[in-house]
Amino acid sequence: MKVIFEDTRQKPEKNAHIRLQLERLGYKVVRQGMHCGDYTWATDQRICIDTKQDLQEVCGNLTQQHERFQAECVRAQELGIKLIILVQEPSIKSLADVPSWYNWRLKKNPRALNGVKLWKIMKTMSEKYDVVWEFTTKQECGRRIVELLGGE
Repeated sequence: MKVIFEDTRQKPEKNAHIRLQLERLGYKVVRQGMHCGDYTWATDQRICIDTKQDLQEVCGNLTQQHERFQAECVRAQELGIKLIILVQEPSIKSLADVPSWYNWRLKKNPRALNGVKLWKIMKTMSEKYDVVWEFTTKQECGRRIVELLGGE
């Protein structure tokens, strides 16, 4: 049985669906402190998957928590880890779709990021830190993690 590490900073109750999906696919999930990301193989940590609940969480990471997020990207780069950000956003299939995303927070705050501005920041993070942005649904997140790690 293959073992997947789940970072100890992942909130178990918030991400129970991912753990359940991975276990149903035949993987053992072990909570372990990680240098970056949320999920990786126990035996080969050259690829790490950082999961995001949706693009709203990405907005927060790239604005209010930019320094922390940037530090994680730099750490991955320095350690030779391929960092893949897996966003659970059913209407978005690729980074090219992000400009069409509507941020509902714009109704209350005109300074909130729109899809085009968010896309530009995400694209810059990709170019500067070699971060890969992938998208999935909540229902497919576990399967996508295994695929992105190079599993069957």
